[in-house]
Amino acid sequence: MEIWENVDVGVQTVSSINRMRGEIPSYPKKQLIMGQRLDTYDKMPSAMKNYLSLYGWHFSKKMCEWAVSKMEVENKATKQKEKLVPIKKEEVEELLKKYGIKLEKDSGYDCVYVANMAKADYYKSSIIDESHLALFLKDYIDDPDGYDGLPFTRFYADCIGSGTPIMWDDML
Repeated sequence: MEIWENVDVGVQTVSSINRMRGEIPSYPKKQLIMGQRLDTYDKMPSAMKNYLSLYGWHFSKKMCEWAVSKMEVENKATKQKEKLVPIKKEEVEELLKKYGIKLEKDSGYDCVYVANMAKADYYKSSIIDESHLALFLKDYIDDPDGYDGLPFTRFYADCIGSGTPIMWDDML
């Protein structure tokens, strides 16, 4: 059974099911380019397109604040989840400066999101202190085999996987 989505008459796009199967249709007028994002062919809400036209696959201040507001940490003493006390952009910049770290591939609020994600998920566990948090930021943001927009793309994938809708209009 073939499952193809039709966006416009005569134009086929690859559905998620086809991509999972490794099936890519032939395009008479378009060439698939190796390394091109596969979601290029997905239908996107107009507000999402607007967001991406303004910020690319990067965090804006509003998007970062919203994403971080959803983060929780486990209180080790009570074993209860609590809201993360966020790290602000200025604090991330001070942290990096303190340890002599310069990010080469940072854009928008990407490093602020990554710092908060690391604090929520790894701090005081595999990231034992703030110097290692700074090193983690460098490794994550400047990953040599990473790609442009990696933090935001992974966040977006997490939203898809967890069923968390993004109100794109609110992020503009």
